[in-house]
Amino acid sequence: MTDISHGHGHGRNDTGAGLSGKIMCHAMWARDGRQLADFYATALGTKVSRTYPDGSGDDVAFAFHVKGAMYLFYTSESFQAPSWPEEELPFHMDFSFPDVAAAEKRLLEMGATKPDHQPGGKHWTVLLDPSGQPFCIHGTY
Repeated sequence: MTDISHGHGHGRNDTGAGLSGKIMCHAMWARDGRQLADFYATALGTKVSRTYPDGSGDDVAFAFHVKGAMYLFYTSESFQAPSWPEEELPFHMDFSFPDVAAAEKRLLEMGATKPDHQPGGKHWTVLLDPSGQPFCIHGTY
């Protein structure tokens, strides 16, 4: 059994206790991490604020913060976009916008695409980001 206490408490994995963790970073990979970081930063109303170099000094990760959470986008030459909807997705993000129609139009102008398969009906719209990864947009609840 793995000890997840990190030196606190009883030093054992107590699955009966509630946890109160917070997501501090959302990380994604793409063939062009900068392009994807710029896309999502613009969608969330901000800009890329930090870059991270590899051992050779080339920037390979790009980040920005929104409401205390970091969004980090890595460049990976071996990245393959998921084959959705044929394959299940291990992870995707949902975004809400006050004017979802205007947001969809702007996201498409920024490089998103809209697949034919739309399982959300009137409830949400699936778009593919510039790297080919699905994400959903909704109106504000």
